[in-house]
Amino acid sequence: MWSLETLGRVRLSKYFYMREFLYSEIGNFHQIQNIPENPDLAIETGRALCEVLLDPLEETFGRVAIRSGYRSPRLNRFGNENKLNCARNDNPLECHIWDIGVGDARVAGASIVVPWFADLYAEGRDWRDLAWWMHDHLDYSEIWFFPKLCAFNLVWRAQPLRRIDSYVAPRGCLLRPGADPSEPQAERRARYGDFPPFRGLVGG
Repeated sequence: MWSLETLGRVRLSKYFYMREFLYSEIGNFHQIQNIPENPDLAIETGRALCEVLLDPLEETFGRVAIRSGYRSPRLNRFGNENKLNCARNDNPLECHIWDIGVGDARVAGASIVVPWFADLYAEGRDWRDLAWWMHDHLDYSEIWFFPKLCAFNLVWRAQPLRRIDSYVAPRGCLLRPGADPSEPQAERRARYGDFPPFRGLVGG
C-alpha cells in the first residue's frame, strides 16, 4: 500500500522525483486529489519519461520546469468536462494519465518549460529551433508547443509516434508520424548551432 508521502519520495531518475509531477493547479483549486489509481504503473511510465527525455534536457540546458505532469483519470476527466485544457481520457493522444496503459500502450507526458530557451524565445527565437533539436537528439513520441513561455508537451510512448505540433506561429503540424522532416539535416543543425553541447543518450 502506497502512502502519498512515500509516493512523492519515489525517485524517477537522476533529476526528478514523483512529487514534482503530482502538483495540479486544477486539483488544488477544485479540491480534487491527484493520486494514481495504479502507482506502480505510473512510476514505471514516469520513470521512462524522465530517463529517456527529461534528464537529457536538464543535462544539456539546465533546469527543466514542470508545468503539468501526472493527472489521475478523475482529475483529467473533470478538466476536460469543464474546458480546462485537458483532453478526453479516451483521446489517443492524451498523455498525462500515466497509469491506464499496459505494454505498448504505456504513455507518460508532461508540459514543461526549458528556461534557457524560454529566454531566447522571449527575444524572438523560433520555436522550431528547439523542436528540430529534440527531433535530432531525443527518442520522443509527441511534442506540442504552446505560446506562453514556449512551453511544450513532451511525450514518451513504448512505440513512439514521432509527431510535432504547435499552437505557435506557424501553427499546425510540423512533422507527421512516419514522415521525413521538411528541412534537411544540415538546415536543422544550423538552426541550433549555438545550443549547448548535447548531453545524454542519443535517441533513435
